[in-house]
This record gives sequence, C-alpha cells and structure tokens, in this order.
Amino acid sequence: MRVLPIPPEIQRLLPMTPAVFYTMLAISPGALHGYAIMQQSATLSSGAFKMGPATLYSTIQRLVDLGLVKETPGDVGEDARRRYYELTTMGRQVLESEVARMNEVVKLATARLVQRTSAS
Repeated sequence: MRVLPIPPEIQRLLPMTPAVFYTMLAISPGALHGYAIMQQSATLSSGAFKMGPATLYSTIQRLVDLGLVKETPGDVGEDARRRYYELTTMGRQVLESEVARMNEVVKLATARLVQRTSAS
C-alpha cells in the first residue's frame, strides 16, 4: 500500500476524538446511513460511547468537508431518503494511521507497566 502524505488540516484531527474515530471505524467496512453509524458506534465501543444525532451529523459534515468521508447512494431497495456515508481513500489512510498510532501507545504503555511491575 502506498502511503500518501497527510495534509496539515487533517493532521489536526489526530489524535481523533471518540466521535470522529467511531464514525470512521463504523463505516470502514462499507457505507452506512446515520442511524446505523450511531448504532455501530455504540456496539464497537461496547456501549461506552454513544452519540446523538447533532454530534453525528456535525462530525460527518466536518469529515465530508475534509474529504475523509463521502456521501454515497444506498443499495437498491434501500430507503431513498436516507443518506449513506463511506470512507474516501484518504479517510481510510487517516483511520489506519490513527489505529497504528493507538497500537504504538498501547505497546509503550504495556511495556512501561510491565517494567514497573517487574521492578516492584
């Protein structure tokens, strides 16, 4: 996979807020409508993070404006009134960068805790 440079306006999103992270993670497998994104966010966080419509739609609008998420048509037979959202190529790269950053933080924290426990 070719890594593209992340523009400064997008770098400002890192580290991601829970609303941005769970919105992007929810749609990472494919397009979802707003209500499904809210449900997925709650499921992915094991209920620890729930967002309301105002937070969701302001987050989506910001991500669309930054080119990380795009509106897409739903599947045939879906409710035509619903708007569906999916990650763009840049959006997927930014999400992958955030997950890699989080993994590094967890590795560092785990090593520090193990080191502290060993010294005791």
